[in-house]
Amino acid sequence: MSDPLIKRRALIAPSILAADFSSLGDQVRSVDNADWIHVDIMDGHFVPNLSFGPDVTATVDKITEQYLDVHLMIENPEHWVDTYIAAGADCIIFHVEATDDHVALAKKIREKGVRAGFSLKPATPIEPYLADLEHFDLALVMSVEPGFGGQSFMPDQLDKVRALRQAIDERNLDCLIEIDGGISEHTIEKSAEAGCDAFVAGSAVFKKTDPAAAVNHLRALATGATQH
Repeated sequence: MSDPLIKRRALIAPSILAADFSSLGDQVRSVDNADWIHVDIMDGHFVPNLSFGPDVTATVDKITEQYLDVHLMIENPEHWVDTYIAAGADCIIFHVEATDDHVALAKKIREKGVRAGFSLKPATPIEPYLADLEHFDLALVMSVEPGFGGQSFMPDQLDKVRALRQAIDERNLDCLIEIDGGISEHTIEKSAEAGCDAFVAGSAVFKKTDPAAAVNHLRALATGATQH
């Protein structure tokens, strides 16, 4: 499939964690106008919840031609990246808190021809990782505690976005900023203004009567916020 990981704003990534699992195929197809599909992988250890595994990821990959944004909220992600690459991941995001060498893991992922991203829990500062942005295609800021959908947006996390935006722009890096957690029509504009390129949206898409229209609305809000 084509690689949409390009430097442009307002990439909308519906999270299937908020979809109706009894009709997952229809749910994924209902947002074929989205830029990415976001797949949250949880192991019940790194975060206190279980979600999907490689089989569901592979099934989603068969259903859609969209870019699969796979977020590993798991311990020992280095043991699993090959499995999720085989399942169809186009970008693998892992947590810096879950590995001893985030740069080495990013290099391993990129060597497989897949994009590498890192994420941080809300309590983890961004500053120690700014020097390593050259090794990544994406930085994911969690604006809720990872593990469950439907939580309230944490506006203080936008300070991380601003720090990332400044570092990326000053060094002219090809690294996108994604935000995940509590993204809705009420929070996406302030996230875009802070410097986000990509927006994970769960309930704000799949809990709407018309998910495709919700995607378009969120994209328009984010795009408009960066053109003021």
